[in-house]
Amino acid sequence: MLVIPLSLLLHLSDPNPPLKNAALPPVATFSIVGYDVETGQLGIAVQSKFFAVGSVVPWAEAGVGAIATQSWANTTYGPNGLKLLKSGLSAEQALERLIADDPGRATRQVGIVDAKGNVANYTGDACNAWAGAVSGIHYTAQGNILADEDVVKAMGKAFEETEGELADKLMAALFAGQEKGGDTRGQQSAALLVVQEDRGYGGFNDRYIDLRIDDAEKPIEELQRLLELHKVLFDR
Repeated sequence: MLVIPLSLLLHLSDPNPPLKNAALPPVATFSIVGYDVETGQLGIAVQSKFFAVGSVVPWAEAGVGAIATQSWANTTYGPNGLKLLKSGLSAEQALERLIADDPGRATRQVGIVDAKGNVANYTGDACNAWAGAVSGIHYTAQGNILADEDVVKAMGKAFEETEGELADKLMAALFAGQEKGGDTRGQQSAALLVVQEDRGYGGFNDRYIDLRIDDAEKPIEELQRLLELHKVLFDR
């Protein structure tokens, strides 16, 4: 007979316990969310000194938007934000709604781009320094526990100046951010997610590129290697 402690039952019964993130490490991260006007692709690239960052930060749906949720990440920002975008709200409107409904907003960081290329970002006052974001045409780059503001500035510049598909622009931004110091704690994991209608395997879904490096000394380099392999195997 399985016996479940009363304390665990009480914890599971509360959908939003106020201190549920207290024992978790922050997703100290630098990420970039972007949109390609020519292809309609939406995507996110992220790197962190955090195990399996790709399981937490990136969320995207073709024709809807892309979202990066980080710091003491509220992962409901992903699916709930996409629902808000799908309902017709802009990136800024969806972000305002997410923050308003979250009592832990001061610890959150998020970047959003919608299917029209509008962008929005937010960094709570309780995110660990350096924390902040920069945005430009069709992208927003954000991070926390970074070397300094130059990290996200370099990411934005690389995104703007890189030729090629959205994945190439996003990866260039990651390399540029790391070159400026990136996450001050180091490197561990990285992920790249790009969606486009009917571009998933067999045309059955929108998951065009979904690559993750969960634990490596140089995760960005490993992610680039997988992207090049993806191009050889699937971009025909």
